[in-house]
Amino acid sequence: MRHIISILIENEAGALSRVAGLFSARGYNIESLTVAPTEDSSLSRMTLVTRGNDDIIEQITKQLNKLVDVVKLIDLAESAHIERELMMVKVKTSEASRAEIKRIADIFRGRIIDVTPMTFVIEMTGTSDKLDAFVKSIDETAIIEVVRSGATGICRGEKGLHL
Repeated sequence: MRHIISILIENEAGALSRVAGLFSARGYNIESLTVAPTEDSSLSRMTLVTRGNDDIIEQITKQLNKLVDVVKLIDLAESAHIERELMMVKVKTSEASRAEIKRIADIFRGRIIDVTPMTFVIEMTGTSDKLDAFVKSIDETAIIEVVRSGATGICRGEKGLHL
């Protein structure tokens, strides 16, 4: 099962390395990882996506909680949450294909953020499934490059990850 683990971690050199090392040492995979400072400059929020059964996820969270840099963590899969990912796609265009690619981008609520005579760069946010569906809807020979941020998420309602 897919899990999104959100971690408040001290904003110090080596903190990311220790988290990645924990996963590597135990043979667990990190599917995606995003890290950025929070409103408190001494803390960063790390969001990582991994897969595993309940026992593996419990082991991961216990091991993460033992790390000195980890202040607090939450498994977003355990409660109602909002999840988003950012993607930019560079596609080859021609006069014949430009209108169709723009129409598909509009359907998926994407924005064209760069235009050259031969390419579009389309920016899109949404769930991983939505982004996958957009990529599949474009002719694969037209895709030059795809860049994705990985999932990030936040709990719905009153619950949250804070001190």
